[in-house]
Amino acid sequence: MSTKFEGLDRAKAEPGDEGAAASARADSPAWLSAAELLGAYARGELSPVEATDAVLERIERDNPALNAFCLVAADEARAAARESQERWRRGEPVGRLDGVPTSVKDIHLTRGWPTLRGSLNTDPDQPWPEDSPVVARLRENGAVFVGKTTTPEIAWKGVTDSPLYGVTRNPWDLSTTPGGSSGGAAAALAAGMGPLATGTDGGGSVRIPASFTGVFAIKPTWGLVPHYPASAFGSLAHTGPMTRTVADAALMLDVITGPDARDWARLASPGASFAESLDTPMRSLRIAYSPALGHLDVDPEVARIVADAATAFEELGAVVEETDPPIRDCREHFQILWYTGAAKATEALTGAQRERLDPGLREIIEEGLSYSAQDYLTAMATRMAMGEAMGRFHQDYDLLLTPAMPITAFEAGLEVPPGWSDRRWTSWAGFSYPFNMTQQPAASVPCGFTAAGLPVGLQVVGPRHGDALVLAACRAFESARPWAHVRP
Repeated sequence: MSTKFEGLDRAKAEPGDEGAAASARADSPAWLSAAELLGAYARGELSPVEATDAVLERIERDNPALNAFCLVAADEARAAARESQERWRRGEPVGRLDGVPTSVKDIHLTRGWPTLRGSLNTDPDQPWPEDSPVVARLRENGAVFVGKTTTPEIAWKGVTDSPLYGVTRNPWDLSTTPGGSSGGAAAALAAGMGPLATGTDGGGSVRIPASFTGVFAIKPTWGLVPHYPASAFGSLAHTGPMTRTVADAALMLDVITGPDARDWARLASPGASFAESLDTPMRSLRIAYSPALGHLDVDPEVARIVADAATAFEELGAVVEETDPPIRDCREHFQILWYTGAAKATEALTGAQRERLDPGLREIIEEGLSYSAQDYLTAMATRMAMGEAMGRFHQDYDLLLTPAMPITAFEAGLEVPPGWSDRRWTSWAGFSYPFNMTQQPAASVPCGFTAAGLPVGLQVVGPRHGDALVLAACRAFESARPWAHVRP
């Protein structure tokens, strides 16, 4: 028995026991994956109305404790589900996600709904005429939007609390944070509040909460998913899918990579389907495993669980070598880029509005304003050197494995664990933001639980444009070490 399920109530379902897994999910359609829902719709075994009702009932029951959703649109969702049900009845589903309950992070513009970004300074009483690209593609493909998920103010930190929405909590332990900044999305997924969620990742914001809550997320190669409005955090900011299974993420990524003229820097649409590339064999792949990126401190229990997870790829036929990539500690330079981005995002605020900001956000804005153009260009030069180094590294290694996080979820409402030696979230997220600097695809795959029952994530990193291989590796790991049937 692998250490990945240590400390869990194993009576729910043993890893690999598909019958027990199916039984564990059978009590509610809310636990079905998007792929399972679509199959059930096609066979006439389940309707989008039933699935949407199940998700909305779970939101009504559990969101008061979790604070995962800041907006729930039950009437709109049910109306959309009825329209989807009629399309399925006629045998005319629209797009690839028709009738699948989906949540939207409160960073992505959503037509008709306020996008407040967790801030007291955004006026909700204004026209909201546009969808962001990710929302537009999902809407075109028939997704049923159930609501918007919480985020820290302007998505500035790796935990989820804000002056506007308060503290979001982790379904595995309500005293702990789900991480951030896509913490509401992750908490919703982990609690069965829909199978699909949008997230953004500028320094780990889909991977941190995925690791802390035991769900799957991928930060795609920068530019693969169109982004609008342009982020003040520039080319650090990615949009990516968050799901409970790898197959759902691949399906969602196929949908949201569609073109959008509003993003002048977007990449060309991929030539092949991610969902159809999941069966790429791992045999003979060269995989690097770096326990600490050469300099990070990792909780011993996390380190042991991740080391065990890396052996799964050897069992799948890959050659796994323990080695560190040739990148140095980049925290100082990431913070220059991140803090100046925060300053840019808030430059139009009045003095009174600045007083309403999250206190930690005010602090990093002040630091950001202290940096010079030379500081910024030096940080960019460091970033370019890192990208070159990782490009060379991936000539020798197809993939890189690391812990997704060096720690597990800690007390909700705090930026760092109690008694931590540093005040900023960047001090404990050193596995994530280097790959925003290099713009590489990187995913967090659930790989186990601590004795206290908290999830641990394995990070899988690929070369730029290697998104399909990252997803295939995650799918192979998921097949070898199943997790989606285990739930809070």
